[in-house]
Amino acid sequence: MRELSAPQRSLGHLLAQYWALTKPRVTQLAIFCAVIGMFLATPELPSLGAVAVSTLGIWLLAGAAFAVNSLIEQHVDAKMARTRMRPLPRGDLTPVQAIAFSGLIGGAGMWVLYTQVNPLTMWLTFATFVGYAVVYTVLLKPYTPQNIVIGGMSGAMPPVLGWAAVTNSAPAEAWLLFWALALYRIEDYRKAGWPMLPVTHGEPLTRLHILLYTIGLVATTVLPYAVQMAGALYLAAALVLGAVFVVYAWRLFRAPNPAVARATFNYSIVYLAALFAALLADHYV
Repeated sequence: MRELSAPQRSLGHLLAQYWALTKPRVTQLAIFCAVIGMFLATPELPSLGAVAVSTLGIWLLAGAAFAVNSLIEQHVDAKMARTRMRPLPRGDLTPVQAIAFSGLIGGAGMWVLYTQVNPLTMWLTFATFVGYAVVYTVLLKPYTPQNIVIGGMSGAMPPVLGWAAVTNSAPAEAWLLFWALALYRIEDYRKAGWPMLPVTHGEPLTRLHILLYTIGLVATTVLPYAVQMAGALYLAAALVLGAVFVVYAWRLFRAPNPAVARATFNYSIVYLAALFAALLADHYV
C-alpha cells in the first residue's frame, strides 16, 4: 500500500477536523428526522431530487450552527473529558478558521434553501441556527438549569424543516429532552461551571425530572394516533418503545449509577430514530 505524503496527511487531517467541527453524529440524527418529515408531509413519495437538495441545505446550516457552538464553548470543552479532544480545544483549528468555515457552509446552506427549496424553509432553518448557536449556547446554557429543556425546541425543529421543504408549510411539533447525559458527566459539568440541573439542584431531583419528562414524552407520542395522523402500527411501536424508555428512566430513578445514566441517554437516541421510522412505516402501510 502506498504511503501518503506529509502534505496529503496534513490535508486529510485538516479536512477531518472541519468534519468533526460539524458534530456529524448529532447532525446525522437531525438530518434523519428532517428526511422523515419530508416523507410524512405528503401521501405520495416526495421527489427524490427535492429531498436531496433540501437535505443538503439543512445539513449545511446545521453544521454551521454546531461549528459556532464549538467556537463559543471551546474553553469549556477543554475542561471536560467528553469534549477536550474536539478540534478547537486541541488547537487543530483556530477560531478564525472555525468562524470562516461556519460562515461559508452556513451561507451556502441559506442559498440552497432559499433558491432551490423555498424561503420558508430557509428562514425556519436559519431561526433554528440562531436558536441553537446563540440563544441556547450563549444565553441559556451558562445561566439556567432548564437550558436543555428550553433549548430542546431547536432539537425538535428538523421534522418541521423537512415538512416545510416539501409543502411550504410548517406544522407545530416539539419534543422535550432531558438530563441523562448530564447525570453521566456530572463531574465534568461541575468542573466546567455549567449550571446543569444535577449540579445546581442535585441528582435526586434530576432523576425525578427525567422520570416525569419521560412519562410526559411517551404520553405525547400517542397524539399522532389520537388525531388520526397515524394508525395502529405506529401506536403499537410508540407504546412498546415508550414502555422501554420508562423502564430505563425508572431504573435510573431507583438505582442511579453512571452505567444506567449512559444507557438511558443512548436509548434516547435509538428511541427517537425508531419512533420516526415507525411513523414513516405506518404512513405508507
